This record gives sequence, structure tokens and C-alpha cells, in this order.
Amino acid sequence: MNYIANMVQPKSNPKIISSGPSSRDSADQLTRALGWFSIGLGLMEIFGANRMSHALGMPRAEGLIRAYGVREIGAGVMTLSTEKQAGLVSRVAGDALDIATLATAIRPDNPKRGNAALALGLVLGVTALDIIATQAVSRRNARRSPGRNYSDRSGFPARPRAAAPAGNSASQI
Repeated sequence: MNYIANMVQPKSNPKIISSGPSSRDSADQLTRALGWFSIGLGLMEIFGANRMSHALGMPRAEGLIRAYGVREIGAGVMTLSTEKQAGLVSRVAGDALDIATLATAIRPDNPKRGNAALALGLVLGVTALDIIATQAVSRRNARRSPGRNYSDRSGFPARPRAAAPAGNSASQI
């Protein structure tokens, strides 16, 4: 990989001898994977809405599936941006919508309810990953230091008696 990086760099740039370990932890890698997954799923929902609606036994749901695709792409882009937490929260909310929609497809009169049940199971699995990633990003972004305690301070640079004018006792102040 370093060879390719050195090939595309201008000659004036220093050469890359070796690269160190990635600064991304497992939460970053999971978040990134979920962002790209969301974009891919959104594109599939937009361009394959007809096939998806028929495979799930939900005829005339193409418009809804396309709208969900746009939502997925937006959540994916936000998850890949600096607003990871907002993107992940929007993914969890979108998963709740997907679960509610797929639950309506698991009815006795739907001949494709097996496909809908399989899709529901997959969405539940991805929802678990979304929740895990959201919690990990929240923990990492939480304040690490406890709040400061200033209860032992008076606000005076020295003791209150030292702040009294010369000749006056502290009891007269």
C-alpha cells in the first residue's frame, strides 16, 4: 500500500516508509461499515423498490420503499460525517420504522410472509449493531472528568480576615 501511496504523491512530498497503526477503534470501524451499508441499502431501495415490494408481498408499497431508501442514504452520509452520533440515532429511528412496516407484512394472507419474516430478522440484527455502535460512540464522546467541586473556596485571594482593611477587625466588617 505504501508503494501505491508513494507513486501517486508528487516528487516533492516525503516518501512514506511505513504507516503506523490505525487511529480508528472498533467503534469507528463499525460506524463506518454501517454508514456504507446504509448508503448501499438506500440505493437498492430506490432502484429496486418494485422487486422488493413484490418479494415481501407488499404490492403498491414502491413509493414507501423509495422514501425509506432516501432516508437510508441520508442516515448513511450523516454516519460517515463528523456527526456520527446523529447519523446512528437516525439509523435506529429508521430501523424502528422498518420493523413496524415489515411487521404489517407478516400476516396470514400474505403468500410471501416468509420473506417478510426473514427481512424482519435481518433488520432486527442490524438494529442491534446500530444500538451497539450508538452506545460506543456515546461513551467515547462522554465527558471523562468528573465535575469540579468549588465548595471549599470562598472567592477571596486569602482568608477573609486578611482582606479586611488595616485597623479593622474582621468582626466589624
